[in-house]
Amino acid sequence: MPIIQVQHRRSSLNPEQKAAIATRLTELLLQMEGGAHTEGGKAFATVLFSAVDDADWWVGGCNDDRYIHSPGAFLVTVTIPEGYMNQAHKNEVHAGATAALMEVLAPGQSAPAGNSILVMINEIPEGNWGAGGHPISIAAIAETVGLDPTGDRFAWVHSYFAAKARLYSAAQFPADIGGLLPSEQE
Repeated sequence: MPIIQVQHRRSSLNPEQKAAIATRLTELLLQMEGGAHTEGGKAFATVLFSAVDDADWWVGGCNDDRYIHSPGAFLVTVTIPEGYMNQAHKNEVHAGATAALMEVLAPGQSAPAGNSILVMINEIPEGNWGAGGHPISIAAIAETVGLDPTGDRFAWVHSYFAAKARLYSAAQFPADIGGLLPSEQE
């Protein structure tokens, strides 16, 4: 259930560029979901664009392009469920989000082009993501998008949350603190 938000200067993108970037970022979202080209996977694949007035975007204390590399300044925020990605997956997201913008806005350009595309990954703790008025677990999300519950990806998720449950238990956190898979809660 990842979401990608792209903040940009208002003058940076036209509707055709947004559509092309959204297509590439949607493919990245589906890849992030373990290749979930399913109806459930597509229903979770959300890309949002937020235009910021040019006068409100400052880099290095300047409101011009002095410190901005081609194709321009972008802040890409990727929101994912906690424990869904290891560092290798996150590295793929950083590269994929940058590539999506570069392919549309600056094809063929190389470093330092793209260095002003900042990508942040925010992880939402288990139990804090909801839909339909109630929390949904990472296990429910995985089932909805068609992720194999016996595959390597979900084995890693279980391993992550089992380690977190052991840590919570050792620290004597209250049993109802949340942040664990329902199967890991005592």
